[in-house]
Amino acid sequence: MPKRLKLLLLSIHDLSISIGPLLLILIGVLAAAYWWLDPQPPKKVTLATGPTGSAYATFGTRYAKALAVNHIHVVLKPTDGSSDNLQLLRSGEADVAFVRGGSADPVADEAAGLTSLGSLFYEPLWIFYRGDVARRIDRKSGVLASLTQLKGLRVNVDKPGSGVPAIMDKLFAANHLDARSMRLSYFEPAPAMQALLAGTLDAIVLASAPQSPLVQKLLRAPGIGLMDFPQSDAYSRRFAFLSAVTLPRGVVDLARDTPPHDVELLAATTSLLSREQTHPALRQLFAQAALKLHGGAGWFHRVGDFPNTKTSELPVSPEGEQAINGTPPFYQRYLPFWASNLVERMWLVFGGLLVLMLPLSRLVPPLYQFRVRRRVFRWYARLRDIEARIDAEPARRDAMLEDLDHLDRVVNHVAVPLSYANELYALRNHIDLVRQKLLKA
Repeated sequence: MPKRLKLLLLSIHDLSISIGPLLLILIGVLAAAYWWLDPQPPKKVTLATGPTGSAYATFGTRYAKALAVNHIHVVLKPTDGSSDNLQLLRSGEADVAFVRGGSADPVADEAAGLTSLGSLFYEPLWIFYRGDVARRIDRKSGVLASLTQLKGLRVNVDKPGSGVPAIMDKLFAANHLDARSMRLSYFEPAPAMQALLAGTLDAIVLASAPQSPLVQKLLRAPGIGLMDFPQSDAYSRRFAFLSAVTLPRGVVDLARDTPPHDVELLAATTSLLSREQTHPALRQLFAQAALKLHGGAGWFHRVGDFPNTKTSELPVSPEGEQAINGTPPFYQRYLPFWASNLVERMWLVFGGLLVLMLPLSRLVPPLYQFRVRRRVFRWYARLRDIEARIDAEPARRDAMLEDLDHLDRVVNHVAVPLSYANELYALRNHIDLVRQKLLKA
């Protein structure tokens, strides 16, 4: 091996040994921080959706596709609706869920660690009725425009797990309408729609976004009317979780002018809730997906109205706040999800290590210098021992000369960087001085 290459490799070896302790500290701190912060999320997350055919189920499928891009498997858990979803969150059987406004207990659920990732869309109360029943009740107008007109009718108010019966109980009570004055049923939305179309039900109540296939079908069904709420503003004043919204004329079908006039409706705001134990990176992914899936215009809102953090009943998590109201960090545009997530979760650790390493790095040059000079200075002990024997053992002059020659040969093969060659030549000069002293003695 050429001597120059040997010196280069030796210098690299010495430098590596000198930096070694700092690298061990760095790796140890990073490993401990990685274990403590757990920056990478699990590959599976459970999302509580809703009944088959509901808007919750439709949106659940879209969220699953959005997160699959980042190799996250979303397990869709069908439920009866908002109340069931909330119970699954509380019990830990779901990580994320769609929950309608008015379902959560703000005090208890906040204490239990439930947070919002933002409000997603309006979920109107759709009360569909048969046209022949309406004409029988009001021959002049042929429409229903008040809850009091449901008295004596066969009305389905959805399953208890959906949360709709609880809302309707409050609205009935506000209208001094006794539930016993109606023939209430609690079927799922799909069977209830079939019963309405078949004439075995007079009216059904649905709470769903307009994207629901059931809502879309009933809005276009002949002989089926949609109840108008001319007192929607009064309802929204009395019930904080309800908002007055308008279904614009022709928004369902412009060619057929459906509906033929503006319809005033009541709507709750649906939010995406998560547990405190849900990994922050997963909450971030859901919030970012919500921004893409719900950011456009809809029947009841304009572009940019949703998702928002203004109408959530529960506190909004930092991930939801950052995704909806903040500006994403620049590195998210250039790094894959796993890398940007690692930087985001551990940037404080990286900064702390940088602050720690700057003063510790000053130890590297002295350690490197000590290691190189030690290769030369270690032979001074033998040289000093030979020099001490000159006066103590004058009869062994020849043996000491042989020792000096051997030491000179060994030192001649010691390799040091050129910047430390003066140390090596000084040692060889000192060996020669001791030899001269021995010969004079």
